[in-house]
Amino acid sequence: MSSSDNTTALAENKVLILYTLTQRPNGLTEGNLYKIISSINNVNYFYFKEVLTDLLNSRLVGIFTKDEEEESVLRITSEGQSALSLTIDVLPGILKLKADNVFKEEFPSITDETSIIAEFIPRSENDYILKCKVIEKNETIFEVRTFAGSRDRAKKIVDNWNENASKIYPKILDILLEENSEE
Repeated sequence: MSSSDNTTALAENKVLILYTLTQRPNGLTEGNLYKIISSINNVNYFYFKEVLTDLLNSRLVGIFTKDEEEESVLRITSEGQSALSLTIDVLPGILKLKADNVFKEEFPSITDETSIIAEFIPRSENDYILKCKVIEKNETIFEVRTFAGSRDRAKKIVDNWNENASKIYPKILDILLEENSEE
């Protein structure tokens, strides 16, 4: 890939992230934004993180924390809105069409997932931080943070939480409420 191809891909991905964030005025978690961007343009996490960091450093995207909830979301800033209006033509029509289709398919599931959230964030090749949450009425009522030693293991935990949180959460509560009979 030539230098001009890299520059074009970088510009397209920046505009794609800005465009995606305009579709969700309340913002997106970094995990959900990555899920959407990677399904549109098949980018790896480390490249996504590099592009996002550049957008944050240039103040085109901001990190916001919701009230009474430590979960932060990413939102496009007014500077980002201005930059997007000037650069939207950089985004190829096929990518914009793909993005619009992903919004139709993914955004309803992201809205549904607001009560069950699971994500993993790589710290290195064999070190992942996982967060599994249950949220009701915009308040985190249960959260587990743990580590995984491989991407496969992290993905398995996240997938299992997303599929079975309604079974796992009550079991954990029961274990926490168990009285110890060894006294």
